Amino acid sequence: MKSIGVLVASLSLLAGAASAATLRIGLQDDPDQLDPARSGTFVGRIVFAGLCDKLVDIDQKLNIVPQLATSWSWSPDNLALTMKLRPGVVFHDGEPFDAAAVKFNIGRYKDAAYSVRKGELKPVKAVEVVGPLTVRIQLATPYAPLLAVLSDRAGMMLAPKATAEAGENVAANPVCSGPFKFVQRVAQERIVLDKFDHYWDPSAIHIDKVMYLPIPDSTVRLANLKSGQLDIVERVAATDVKAVKGDAHLRLVTSPSLAYYTMSINLANGEAANNPLGKNAKVREALEWSLDRAALNQVVFDGQFIPSNEAEAPGSKYYNSDFPVPKRDLAKAKALLKEAGQEHPSFTLLAVNNPIDQQVAQVVQSMAGEAGFEVKLQAIEQNTLIAAATKGDYQATIVIWSGRADPDGNIAIWLACDGFLNWGKWCDKKFDDLLGKARATTLESERVALYKQASAIYLAERPHIFLYHLKWLWATSDKVEGFVPVPDGIIRLQGMRVGP
Repeated sequence: MKSIGVLVASLSLLAGAASAATLRIGLQDDPDQLDPARSGTFVGRIVFAGLCDKLVDIDQKLNIVPQLATSWSWSPDNLALTMKLRPGVVFHDGEPFDAAAVKFNIGRYKDAAYSVRKGELKPVKAVEVVGPLTVRIQLATPYAPLLAVLSDRAGMMLAPKATAEAGENVAANPVCSGPFKFVQRVAQERIVLDKFDHYWDPSAIHIDKVMYLPIPDSTVRLANLKSGQLDIVERVAATDVKAVKGDAHLRLVTSPSLAYYTMSINLANGEAANNPLGKNAKVREALEWSLDRAALNQVVFDGQFIPSNEAEAPGSKYYNSDFPVPKRDLAKAKALLKEAGQEHPSFTLLAVNNPIDQQVAQVVQSMAGEAGFEVKLQAIEQNTLIAAATKGDYQATIVIWSGRADPDGNIAIWLACDGFLNWGKWCDKKFDDLLGKARATTLESERVALYKQASAIYLAERPHIFLYHLKWLWATSDKVEGFVPVPDGIIRLQGMRVGP
């Protein structure tokens, strides 16, 4: 890991080229591919917020709000969504944004062999160009989460001509219509965007350049913020909250969060799944009973986060209160292992190589060890972890999900048979059937009941063991103004200013 001094020195070189209107953002990780069709990292969504506008967005109260689409309406049978598009929008290369561009992008996300958006758009049957600025999305079945899906990567619009020409190499130079255009990427070091002079909402943009700087160590991120080499950092360590509050030149910004950390377990993805944890539900249950989530939260996060055992946070209307967060029971964990004939099962737990994730993994290792588990830890860079998990080269891994406003987006991605992050290849047809029914109704009471039935299935099988929900913690320089926190954790640049 780079030392604080080295990072400060390298950031100083970047600062020398920065003007008063340059915003420098410290990220916990380096994003994966800058192509919405392929991207799966949370920090990638932060970069996309400056680069690629979407059809719709969400606000602080999780309402769907206009972005490139100004209005929308459902057909009486909920099988068609008609959207009116914003006039006068152009992509970064000058190509006009219109209904044909929407059809191209949704078609690419749905049909391209390399796209991981397919599952999110599976119910889409066709996209019809009704007029130059009117598009109709036809569905095979009613799909209540569609607007929420279009508020994320599946709704990001790229320039059709440039994207078609780039083929599978879009990430090298993504051409979107957001407030900033792509300039440069140096892996593990920086991503640079410049202000787009023809953005459709110029009055909202007060910054000339944005630099996204991946710094995995939260201590190093905070040190560079204090020294003036960064302007804002995401995911401040909970244990550093007091230090931020005590610095007159820093501001702490907080928000409730949709995000959670979970442990994905490989049940059926290749040879790595052939171990007691992957093949025996009793062993997975024993692992859960060995964990003390409240103690984990206190030790690692100074009590700031929310112990949780489901994809929805306790208190959410979609949380299944019939299955409350279990209290640690070592005797039960040991008894289950004995019943399974596996009193000392061994598995390797992957975790991203930042201090916080490593500390979480160490606490899990210690707690599980007291029940009889031998947990081997492997620290790994985030994109390497994702690649390994996707191929099935893992037994268990700790991972963040940044959360979605619609409950379907918090569980289907991991556990639906075709979920794009279903690394462990758990597949339950009854579970999928319940998801399908929940997607097909817009009645909240019906959706609540169906998602609770679905949660009862995965909570019994434990293909994932959910650990805790976050509270978003950012720190900014006192020179930064206009940052509006949203529960999805994304840093939106509209309205932000940075002083000299």
